[in-house]
Amino acid sequence: QVQLVESGGGSVQSGGSLRLSCAASGYTYSRYCLGWFRQAAGKEREKVATIDDDGVPSYADSVKGRFVISQANAKYTLYLQMDSLKPEDTATYYCAASEAIYSGRYTYSCPDSFNYWGQGTQVTVSS
Repeated sequence: QVQLVESGGGSVQSGGSLRLSCAASGYTYSRYCLGWFRQAAGKEREKVATIDDDGVPSYADSVKGRFVISQANAKYTLYLQMDSLKPEDTATYYCAASEAIYSGRYTYSCPDSFNYWGQGTQVTVSS
């Protein structure tokens, strides 16, 4: 069973930076997609950024140019560097993982929904 543990959340003023980390364990498959999602109070969870098995990132429009997703240690560590933070970035941030889906012609893609989730870490941005 894949387990994910986030760290690095906290409180910061608008314009500041934070770096989230996620430690993964328990992989049983060879190809995984990883991602960061967030849920603000009273809102649905939304994708922030994902990275596929080939290391190609994908970002929500709201964070493009400000956030960077990266992975290390053969996908056992996932990061989210968040710069130029805004109050609307305030949310609980979740690390997620899921088995990559074979798309044909030796390519793999990320699923629409992820199977494994961390407990979340709170990010609060004050104006």
